[in-house]
Amino acid sequence: MKISTPIPIQSFKGWRKTREKTYIFPMATTLPPPPTNHHLLLLLFLLLSSPTTSTSSLEGDLLLTFKSSILDPTSALSNWSPHTSLCNWTGISCSNPSTLSVTSLDLHSLNLSGEISTSLCQLPQLSYLNLANNLFNQPIPLHLSECTSLLTLNLSNSLLWGTLPDQLSELSSLAVLDLSRNHFEGQIPLILGSLQDLQVLNLGRNTFTGTVHPSVFKNLSKLVHLDLSENPLTSELPEEIGRLSSLRRVLMQSSGFYGGIPDSFTGLGELEVLDLSQNNLTGKIPLGFGSGLGKLASLDLSENKLSGSFPADVCYGKALVELSLQDNSFTGLVPESIEKCSSLERYQVQDNGFSGDFPSGLWLLPEIKLIRAENNRFSGQIPDLVGVSSRLEQVQIDNNSFTGRIPQGLGLIHTMYRFSASLNGFSGELPENFCDSPVMSIISLSHNSLTGSIPELRNCKKLVSLSLADNSFSGSIPPSLGHLPVLTYIDLSNNKLTGEIPEELQNLKLALFNVSYNQLSGRVPSSLISGLPASFLEGNPGLCGPGLPNPCDGEQKKRSSRTRGLIFALIVISFAASFIILAAGYFVVRRLSRKKPPPSSWKSVFFYPLRITEEELLMALDEKNTIGRGAFGKVHVVRLPGGEFVAVKKLDNCGNLSLRMVKAEIKTLAKARHKNLAKLLGFCCSEGVVLLIHEYVQKGSLGDALRRSELLLEWSVRLQIALGAARGLAYLHKDYVPHMLHRNMKSNNILLDDDFEPKVTAFGLDRVVGEASFKSSMVSELGSCCYMAPEHVCSKKPTEQMDVYSFGVVLLELITGRQAEQPESRESIDVVKWVRRKVNMTDGAFQVLDPRITSSAQHEMLGALDLALRCTSVMPEKRPTMDEVVRSLQSLQPIAQPSGVFAGELSISNER
Repeated sequence: MKISTPIPIQSFKGWRKTREKTYIFPMATTLPPPPTNHHLLLLLFLLLSSPTTSTSSLEGDLLLTFKSSILDPTSALSNWSPHTSLCNWTGISCSNPSTLSVTSLDLHSLNLSGEISTSLCQLPQLSYLNLANNLFNQPIPLHLSECTSLLTLNLSNSLLWGTLPDQLSELSSLAVLDLSRNHFEGQIPLILGSLQDLQVLNLGRNTFTGTVHPSVFKNLSKLVHLDLSENPLTSELPEEIGRLSSLRRVLMQSSGFYGGIPDSFTGLGELEVLDLSQNNLTGKIPLGFGSGLGKLASLDLSENKLSGSFPADVCYGKALVELSLQDNSFTGLVPESIEKCSSLERYQVQDNGFSGDFPSGLWLLPEIKLIRAENNRFSGQIPDLVGVSSRLEQVQIDNNSFTGRIPQGLGLIHTMYRFSASLNGFSGELPENFCDSPVMSIISLSHNSLTGSIPELRNCKKLVSLSLADNSFSGSIPPSLGHLPVLTYIDLSNNKLTGEIPEELQNLKLALFNVSYNQLSGRVPSSLISGLPASFLEGNPGLCGPGLPNPCDGEQKKRSSRTRGLIFALIVISFAASFIILAAGYFVVRRLSRKKPPPSSWKSVFFYPLRITEEELLMALDEKNTIGRGAFGKVHVVRLPGGEFVAVKKLDNCGNLSLRMVKAEIKTLAKARHKNLAKLLGFCCSEGVVLLIHEYVQKGSLGDALRRSELLLEWSVRLQIALGAARGLAYLHKDYVPHMLHRNMKSNNILLDDDFEPKVTAFGLDRVVGEASFKSSMVSELGSCCYMAPEHVCSKKPTEQMDVYSFGVVLLELITGRQAEQPESRESIDVVKWVRRKVNMTDGAFQVLDPRITSSAQHEMLGALDLALRCTSVMPEKRPTMDEVVRSLQSLQPIAQPSGVFAGELSISNER
């Protein structure tokens, strides 16, 4: 096809201009000749492709402008380059590949900081913006109101602060607004009510205060998800919320709401989750509450001041999965209609005033996993569940009036890990199969009327706590208890047990062993006497042993033979020591005769300019500058040519990991940046050996400080150390990407700078040395076992809860002033067991506090002690997260009197 007339160049002006750039063709002095077919194809190609190219170039420039305004420590945006297709950039999504127009920017959890550039709002089709879980640390930028195409704005957990600007009302198309987990303050602004298309409003975990004005919700008819939780508000629940008929989730826990639950809430027919727990709500649950909320799956009204009777129609829709009414003032009977809750999994009504027979049908629900009804006035019996396909995991019905036998069917439920029914009227014998569940961890049946012998509990390999006190058990203590690997608490007091205390119980690391007021006799195993309060053995006149009123027969003869044995042992030890010295000398000479690997075989990476060569570093690793020895090798202090000092940790056993993998893992560790983490400055590695170069902290470790009797840290300093270490650990668990476990948290791995600011070190070493080498090294370091959680021996996978336990041990060291383990002490038990034994005695909590600290700090120390005991709970699910630990320690800060000084590095306390 031929065109007889030329195409005027002016006809292309419509697409030559964009918003910021103008593209101009050079004008010819004469018109071009008529185009051929090839010319026409070229012009059509330009016509179709050039607008896209110019648009893509513009949006790429805008995004690169945004990138230049932020800090990207992990280089997550390294592929943002003009040489890469825009739609393939990290976090970028386009409407379709042909237009190359950006519609979505998702940069959550990348550790970004700096300024949020105005250029983002010049992306014409940007509808989704997610900058959550970053470190921007600024108010909401006002220019975000210019992003008028936004449908979703997520700025959660980004260290944002200040009040919400009125300009947010200009985002009229917004459907999702998530500003949770920041530090926003002031009242919840009325302008949010103008966002009429809003479907998700999440303002949880901020510091909003004052009254929630009802007009905020007047026009939010499309709202599906509302979260105002964990804000220090002082407000009644707005009735207008009950008129938002599209709501499916309402989360308002821990937000200071008071007054009654509005009747309008019964009209939320689409509601699936309602959480009003931990407030100050009063009055009764509105009439028709259950029938009006036919789709309700989770109802949590716990920890309020609600009263009245149980809602009979709570299972009207049969969708209820979780019901939590605990810690209120409810009274009366629980209606049999609860049996209609065929989907119910969690039933929690503890700490109320419920009475009458416990609904028998509740035990038979097919999905029920948790029953908590302790501290009520329930009566009745537990039905036998033989033949029932039950999924029960936890039963707590302590302090009620249940009667009858413990049914045999409970032993057939292999998902049960806790059965607690103390302070009831149960009678008869305990079934032989009661502990056949392979996950059973806690059994508490104290203060009942049970009889017969204690059954053998051989199958309870995960049993941690056994409490059968104040019953009428007879017979002997089963020796099989000594073969349960994690059994820590045994209370068999006030029974009719006879015979000797089994020697097998010495296999256990018992924090509590109470057999008082039985009819036991014979010698008490020596390891059970050490550190135990005498009251835990009293009431058994037939018992004998060191420290008891009755010495055992032949005690003097045994002492003489023990002396002769000691002399013989000393002779043997002398010969053995001589042999060891000779062997060690031979080994040292042989090691020194070996050549060190040539410097060329070492690979090094320095993250900071250290101005030292590998050869100089290797030559500096001398026995004279060794400052510590750990499970993985020695730590040396090395002086750099510039006069600065660094700490070099030599890892001798790096397993079978390749050098490439080792280098990649160390670089991951080096990217962790937090003021309470010790900086990794660089590393050198060769086959089987790695040198980690850290900043040198002159005051040494917290473990060193605890061992120095002349160094007395005041409580304000100890709290500062605990809080800083907790923040560093919380950063590894939640804020650092990838999330990381420490796995070797202890006082020796917390370094102290000149201002006693803690710096956690030695984290993530399992990544460097490999799992097998890590485990073998940890086993070899006996001093670390007291920091390990009880489940460590039977768990295949490390967890955050294990780190929390280890931190709890460190916190107990700070509270008591006592090292985690004192092998030279007469009471050679670790600090956790020592504290738990003490607190079980009258005024024991005060006895564990470091007596060198002034009494004015006792209130705060007791608060920290409560937290430490929760961290070291034998049940992992009872331990707080590190985020919760940080908040708990922060709450103690305003109470503590900041003295600004400690009792002096060299001040000596004579108080004991």
